[in-house]
Amino acid sequence: MWSGLRIADPKPHERVAVVGIGGLGHLALQYAKAAGFETIAVTKSKDKEKMIRELGADEVVESGAQLLASGGADVLLGTSNSWAATAEAAQGMRPDGRVVVMGASNEPFGFNMGMMLTRVRIIGSSQNGPEYLYEALDYVAQGKVKVVAETYKLDEIGKAYDRVAEGKVRFRAVITMN
Repeated sequence: MWSGLRIADPKPHERVAVVGIGGLGHLALQYAKAAGFETIAVTKSKDKEKMIRELGADEVVESGAQLLASGGADVLLGTSNSWAATAEAAQGMRPDGRVVVMGASNEPFGFNMGMMLTRVRIIGSSQNGPEYLYEALDYVAQGKVKVVAETYKLDEIGKAYDRVAEGKVRFRAVITMN
C-alpha cells in the first residue's frame, strides 16, 4: 500500500481517497493518514464507518459523485477486488488526479471522457523495491499503521474460510498452527 501511495507522488496539499476498505484498504487509509494527507474512504459498507474513522479517514463517502461533491481527490488508491468499484470511485477525481490500481480483477477498467478531459492518470502498482519497504516498516514501528486481523486456530480453518467467503472478516484472517 505504501509503495502505491509513493508511486502516485502526492503533494502536501493533496487529498487521498481509498476505495475497497478491506485487507489492503485499511492499511492504505492508515499509511495516507500517517503521511499527513487528508484521507477519504469510499465505501458502501455503513457497518465499517466507525472503524474506518478510527483508522484515520477524515471523511467517508459512498460514491465517486459524493467524493467529487466533498471536494474530490488527487490520488485514489484502488484496493478493491472490483475494478468497477474503482472506476466508479474515480468519478470523484480532481484534474490531474492519479488512480493507483492495486486490487486484482479480471473486469475491464472503465476510463471515460470526463477522466480524459481532466487528465486523470491510471497507474498500476503491486509491489515495488525495498526502498519503500523500509519507509513502510518505519510507520509500523512508530505505531502509526497496524494490521487488523482475526486469528483462527488451524482446526477452525473452515470457520475462517466461511467468514472470508461471506465478507464478514475485518480485515484479514490469519490461521495459526497451534
